[in-house]
Amino acid sequence: MKFRISNADAAMITIPVGLDPDLLRSFVLVAEGGSVTRAALRVGRTQSAVSMQMRRLEEALGKPLLLRGPRGLSPTPHGLWLLDRARRLLAMHDEIVTNFRTPEISGHIRLGSPDDYALLWLPEILAGFAEAHPAAEVEVVCLPSNDLLKCFDKGELDITLFSGGNEAPGVQVETLWRGPLRWVGSAAHQTHLMRPLPLVLSHGGCSWRIAATNALGRAGMPWRMAYSSASQTGTHAVVLAGLGVTVGLSRALPTGLRLLGAEDGMPDLPDLEIAMTRHPGAAAEALASHMRNGFRSQPGTAARAA
Repeated sequence: MKFRISNADAAMITIPVGLDPDLLRSFVLVAEGGSVTRAALRVGRTQSAVSMQMRRLEEALGKPLLLRGPRGLSPTPHGLWLLDRARRLLAMHDEIVTNFRTPEISGHIRLGSPDDYALLWLPEILAGFAEAHPAAEVEVVCLPSNDLLKCFDKGELDITLFSGGNEAPGVQVETLWRGPLRWVGSAAHQTHLMRPLPLVLSHGGCSWRIAATNALGRAGMPWRMAYSSASQTGTHAVVLAGLGVTVGLSRALPTGLRLLGAEDGMPDLPDLEIAMTRHPGAAAEALASHMRNGFRSQPGTAARAA
């Protein structure tokens, strides 16, 4: 449907009305994955059907949204503008649908999360969950990813977030978000220039620690483990003192810390995956749905089943 608005002093303007959320969902998947084929598998449609959706969306908006390049499809400037808003719109759309279709949840739900994810993502997610299910009680347990997965295996947690790569082979998990892992150092010290490089990381089995030491090994950069901490708060305290460098996310760094990159002589790090696993049950699934919506609204690659 289209409305035509007349103005005596302006040309006729045609405005599209009612963008279909299914079109936006397919567009987000194509833009994030760079492929119509992968998006079609995700939404359960044929490749030609998703291609037709993209043409319909571009016709409705009157602008090219996707550009084919050597690495597949990528968003145009108009596509990038739409991508940011489509993520937020879909998150709100799914939250509304979930709120009205999910049965009333009550009782005790045990949620696990590494402390850094808890601070960055959980406040907004838990606020939305509490609004939708005021009778539910959520217990949040903050531990390193390996310890959270052990607690989950023992039945001590109903649902848990963790850093991807820490799970045992064959475990069914869901990836909620993928984004860059970054080097973090003190803004007041030149610790990153020291050799061997002093590191401040978690225990030996931590996927972040493995990623950091592998990157240094490939770059031929000598390093030593200066301090260890099971929490990001602990690693940040040591880095602030100028006693080492660590790794983390690029957002919400405490004052006094800064990101380190190639211009500082630091090697590239792989992307980080935030994953989720849960036990069967209505309560865990309801909270998992809010987790998906919360992460989907964030920049990065979101929500896919492993």
